[in-house]
Amino acid sequence: MLLLKLSAQDLLTLHRRRHMVPHLAARWRHFRGSDASVTERSAWAESLISLASDLVAAGRGNVEMVVECAASLAEADGPDPLLVDVVLVGRHPHEHRPSVQLVELKRWSTVTRIERATADLVHVPDFGDKKHPALQLRECYEAFTSSKGPFGITEFECGGFAYLHNATDDSVRPLIGVDAPTGAYARVYTADRRTQFLDDLREHFAAEGGASEAETMLRAMGLRNTPLLDAMNWSRGDDTVFTLRGRQKDVAEQILEAAAKVLPDPAEPALVPDERRVIFLVTGGAGTGKSAIGLQIKAQLEAQGRTVKYASGSRAFNAAIQEHVGSGDKEFKETFVFFSKFVEAPDPPLDVLICDEAHRLRDRSTNRFWSEEERAKYGKGPQVDELLDASRLTVFFLDEGQSVRPKEVGTIALIRDAAERRGAQLLEYGLREQFRCGGSDAYIRWVRTVLSATDTKPEPWRPDGLMHIEVVDTPEELERIIRTEARAGASARMVAGYCWPWTEPVGEEKYLEADVRIGDWHRPWNAKSETYCADGVPPSDIWSVHPKGLGQIGCVYTAQGLEWDWCGVIMGEDMVRRGDKWVFRRGKERKEGPESDVKRVERPGSFDPKVSASGVGDDDFARLVRQAYQVLLTRASRATVLYSTDKETRDYLKAWAGEVEVHGLRPTYENLPKEARPPHLPKGKRGRNRKRGKGAPDPRLF
Repeated sequence: MLLLKLSAQDLLTLHRRRHMVPHLAARWRHFRGSDASVTERSAWAESLISLASDLVAAGRGNVEMVVECAASLAEADGPDPLLVDVVLVGRHPHEHRPSVQLVELKRWSTVTRIERATADLVHVPDFGDKKHPALQLRECYEAFTSSKGPFGITEFECGGFAYLHNATDDSVRPLIGVDAPTGAYARVYTADRRTQFLDDLREHFAAEGGASEAETMLRAMGLRNTPLLDAMNWSRGDDTVFTLRGRQKDVAEQILEAAAKVLPDPAEPALVPDERRVIFLVTGGAGTGKSAIGLQIKAQLEAQGRTVKYASGSRAFNAAIQEHVGSGDKEFKETFVFFSKFVEAPDPPLDVLICDEAHRLRDRSTNRFWSEEERAKYGKGPQVDELLDASRLTVFFLDEGQSVRPKEVGTIALIRDAAERRGAQLLEYGLREQFRCGGSDAYIRWVRTVLSATDTKPEPWRPDGLMHIEVVDTPEELERIIRTEARAGASARMVAGYCWPWTEPVGEEKYLEADVRIGDWHRPWNAKSETYCADGVPPSDIWSVHPKGLGQIGCVYTAQGLEWDWCGVIMGEDMVRRGDKWVFRRGKERKEGPESDVKRVERPGSFDPKVSASGVGDDDFARLVRQAYQVLLTRASRATVLYSTDKETRDYLKAWAGEVEVHGLRPTYENLPKEARPPHLPKGKRGRNRKRGKGAPDPRLF
C-alpha cells in the first residue's frame, strides 16, 4: 500500500495542476477495491496541502511525504496493513542519518473530554468518540522503529505527531493537557502552535537529502522496482537472488515445499520412488515478479543438489542472463534452455523444470537447424507434453496478455488440460502486485486503457513519484533524451513497433542498414545476427545489455522479459488512432533498387512476417499488435518516452499523457538521489568458478 511519494514542494505542484486528489483516489480504488469517500478526498485536499505548505514555509520543501505507508515490512505484506497517514522522510540536520516523523492527520476543530481521569478517549463533533491520536501513533511508531521496520537496525531519528491545522489549543484542550499520553510520538500541533511547528521541522530535518533517505526506505520495503539483471548482479555474495515479498514469497515457499515432499533426497534416494507429478501454474501481469520467483527457486533447488533447468521462449532473456551472470561458464549457461530443447525427454527426468514466459509455448516444437531426419522424428506431439515429460515437478509462469505471435498457444486452459490428461496435481497461483514500472500500478493501468486493452475509459496521467511518461514530437528528441540518460549512467534503450523492413547485416564486414527511417532520421534495427557486426555492434540476443546496443532500435522480440531505467518507444503506423478507435494496418515493402537486397516501405503498417501474414485474421492481427505495444510500453522502470510517427496518434497520446512534469517529477538520472543510482555493473568475470561445498548456494547466480 503506497498512495503517493513526493517531496512537499512537488506535492504542491501536483495539486496546483489538479492532479493530486484524482491520483490518490485512483490508487485508493486499486488497493481498497472501492471509491474513496468525499470525506477522504476532502481530507487529502485540505490536510495534505496544509502540511506540505508548512514544510515549504519552514524551508523544508525537500522533505519527502509518503502517503498511506505501511508501518513495517511485515505490515506491508499483510491483508489489512497498519498504515501511517503520512511518513515525513528526510535527513537529520546535525547528524548524517535519516530523520523520520510519523503523522496522524486530523481535521478536528473541537474535542471534548469523555473520561474524567484520562484523555485516552475523547469526543469529536461529527466524528464521534475517538482515541487520542497519540494512541493511534504508538502502535505505528513501535512497528516502524522495530527491527522489521523499513530502516531495520540502522540508526535513525524517529518521532510522531498529530497535525490539527483546523484547531486551536483551547478547542482541543483534552489532547494537550497534563493527563494526555506522552512519548516521542505524542506531540500535537494546532494552528496556535504553527510557529513552534515550523521551528521543530527545521530541528528535525535538514534542508537537503530527503529524496535519498526516502529512496532508501522504499527500497527496503520493496516499494521501488529493481531491474531484473541489476538485481542478479547486486545480489552476488548474499544468500538470496531476490527479496521476494508477499504473494511472491508464498509461491516460492509452496514450490520448494512441494519439491521437498515429492523429490527424493539427493543424498539418500528412497527405495520406492515417489511417482507423483506436480505442476505449478503461476499467472500474473508484466512486472509481478514471475522471473524473480523462478530465478530464486532455481538457485535454492540447485543448492540442495537438485537437477534444474530454466526454460524460456525468449532468446534475448536467456542470453542477457548468461552474458551478465554466467559469462564464460559453460555449465551455468547450459541450465538456461529453450522450450524446444526437450523433444527428447532426459533420462532420468529432471527434478524441476522452470518454464518462464509460458505464454510463448508453441503447438509443436521446431528448430531451423534440424536435419531432414530430425524434422521427421521430432515435434510430432504438443510442446507442453514434451516439457511435462522432462521433469518430476514443472513450474509454468504465464501472462496471457503478453502473447505477441500467432503460433504462441500458451494459455491457462492449455496447462490445465495437459495436467488433467496426465492425472498430475495442478496447483495454481495468481500474482497481482507488480514491481515493474517503478511499482506504479497507475502507469500499468494507464497503458492498458490508452491502448484500449480494457473496456475502461482512459484517464489523464497523474504523476505519482514512481513512474514518468512523456510524449515527444520527433524521433530526434526521443533519441536525445535516451542518449542523455545513458551518458549520465542510467540504463536506456530505444524500441519500436515492427513497422519497417529488417535487413540482414551487409557484406563481410556485416554493416547494419539504417532500416528505421522517419523523415531524415535513420537508424538500424538491432543486428539480425548471432555474432558481432561492424563497429562492435553486438548480436541480437545481447543487444539489450551490451554497451554498444544503444545506437540500434529493438523490437518486442528482443525486449520482452527485460527492462531499463528509461525506454524510448516508437509507435509506427501499424496501430494508429482515428477518431475514437484504433486502426491496425499491414504494411507493404518494395526493393530500394533492381540490384539491391535492401527493402523500403511502400505502404506503412506492420512488417512483422509472423503477425502480418495473410493467414492471420484481422482480429488476431489487431490483438497481437496491441499486445506488442503493451509489452514495449512496460519495459521501463522509471520513465517512458513515447513517439508516434502518426500526428493524430501523437495528439491522442499527448491528451492522455498531459504536460511533462519537470519540477522534481522528471526522474532524470542526474536528478535522482545517489541511492536511486546503483551502478549498472559490467558482466561477470570470465573463467571457471571455484568448486563450492555441498549444499552451498551457487555463486554463479549471485
